[in-house]
Amino acid sequence: MITVEEAKHIILENTQNFGIEEIPFLEAVGRILKEDIVADRDFPPFNRVAMDGIAINYRFFEYGVRDFKIEGIQPAGAPQQTMVNASNCYEVMTGACLPNNTDTVIRYEDVDINTLMATINIDEITEGQNIHVQGSDKTKEDVLIKKNTIISAAEIGVLATVGKAMVKVAKQPKVMIVSTGDELVDVNENPLDHQIRRSNVYTLVSLLNDLKIPAKTAHIADKKSVLKEKIASFLQEYDVLLFSGAVSKGKFDFLPEVLDELGVKKLFHRVSQRPGKPFWAGVTDNCNVFAFPGNPVSTFVNCLVYFYPWYKKSVGVSSEEKTAILAKDLTFKPNLSCFLQVKLTSKKGQVYATPIKGNGSGDLASLIEADGFIELPKTEETEFKKGSVFPIIRYR
Repeated sequence: MITVEEAKHIILENTQNFGIEEIPFLEAVGRILKEDIVADRDFPPFNRVAMDGIAINYRFFEYGVRDFKIEGIQPAGAPQQTMVNASNCYEVMTGACLPNNTDTVIRYEDVDINTLMATINIDEITEGQNIHVQGSDKTKEDVLIKKNTIISAAEIGVLATVGKAMVKVAKQPKVMIVSTGDELVDVNENPLDHQIRRSNVYTLVSLLNDLKIPAKTAHIADKKSVLKEKIASFLQEYDVLLFSGAVSKGKFDFLPEVLDELGVKKLFHRVSQRPGKPFWAGVTDNCNVFAFPGNPVSTFVNCLVYFYPWYKKSVGVSSEEKTAILAKDLTFKPNLSCFLQVKLTSKKGQVYATPIKGNGSGDLASLIEADGFIELPKTEETEFKKGSVFPIIRYR
């Protein structure tokens, strides 16, 4: 049995490259950018008027002039105009090009306008005020978005403004999520007294959906020949197989044996952790296999702790470790790493984790009460003190 740290290391040493695809930019939210996005021109691309008002040549104001003849109007979206008489002014609109021979904009609130003249009614202005200078944000060929950025709505706006209608992103893996067990029926069925509805596969589908990974699902009965036939096909067709169940020591837990017979290289089986000790991981030349224990909390936390960082490294994104302060003393006696469900609260910029009492790894409903897991290390100590800081894995 290996430690959590060893299991994480092994998982991250066996990542995949799924390739790159080009997709419409509006479909790219949540995807991983696979090209630098550069400015195709200066930002802004011209000296841009930042306030509705009048544009003047500042030196005349400095000479004491307060009345300026209105020579013309510069609307937004119109080609840049030129003021012929430097002592005049131009009415200008927000977003318009600053007219040639002007260098300062005074907002309408500080000006009295009649048909032909504009009178500045304030005593102080600053040369160059209310002008968004060409190239002051970014210059042409500057990198605006770096490769391997997770694309959000903010990046979508930048992609649009540089004309990137199609954008290169990391391809998503083809994933099959498989449940096993004769006791399971589908969500729309009424289970008999000895049955339960399938839930783990839908939890995993939703966890992958948070990563924008589409996944298919299948259920296989606890029959070795059927398992072997189905899994042999899945190993050829998919980049990743996620299993829930059939990896422990039960009489019908055929999965490790079947995977071995199908030539899947075992990376490890059993991790010194709670929940999820029977976790099995393996690889082929083209497929990674994550076989999680069937108890729902075990499946849930193993996906977050192992599959999430594996996927992020595969597509070039780093995983940031987050921590929280333990909000009360607790005791954990087994010499295992523990992923304990916690409620998270913030106070004065600090995150505090309060343990949630559940009924073990089979208590699916307890996940509703928590916001994440705190990772307590494997240690000879059994007491974990209030105020200690540990890694957390959030799912809210």
